[in-house]
Amino acid sequence: MINEIKQDTQERMQKTLENLSTVFAKIRTGRAHPSILDGVMVSYYGADTPLRQVANVIAEDSRTLALSVFDKSMIQAVEKAIMTSDLGLNPATAGTTIRVPMPPLTEETRKGYTKQARAEAEHARVAIRNIRRDALAQLKDLLKEKEISEDDERRAQDDVQKITDRFVAEADKLLEKKEADLMAV
Repeated sequence: MINEIKQDTQERMQKTLENLSTVFAKIRTGRAHPSILDGVMVSYYGADTPLRQVANVIAEDSRTLALSVFDKSMIQAVEKAIMTSDLGLNPATAGTTIRVPMPPLTEETRKGYTKQARAEAEHARVAIRNIRRDALAQLKDLLKEKEISEDDERRAQDDVQKITDRFVAEADKLLEKKEADLMAV
């Protein structure tokens, strides 16, 4: 029973870190990376569709993304979707290819993105601590129902705390790496 609680806690904390990585991928650095456009939705015959399902996105060089749209009639819709997304990007169409140059980051935008990254990391840490709280509540319930002893509960609480500390440290490492990416000129 205790092992199941610890296993569930670990899995939920791991999902929180994976979510943090996904969110960090959407925060733009100065370099072109296809994941920047992951959140863009295109109106494809009346239905909102992820950009990746209507176009192939590649990093042409360190400052430019190139999109080749599968359905040539969708080029205008893809271009409009990128412009209306709040990423601050201006695509340029060249025949059947859409090129998206990445504007260089100013010091002010770098600081803004760093602030955003810190806020997302803090959300992840809070989520991890909430998962810990849930696990500790489950352990207390087991103790009340006399399914485990006080010693078992204490050891399990220590284990849950160690798991929590490890995942918070991993979230901090992800933040450090993202901050280094953002501040690199």
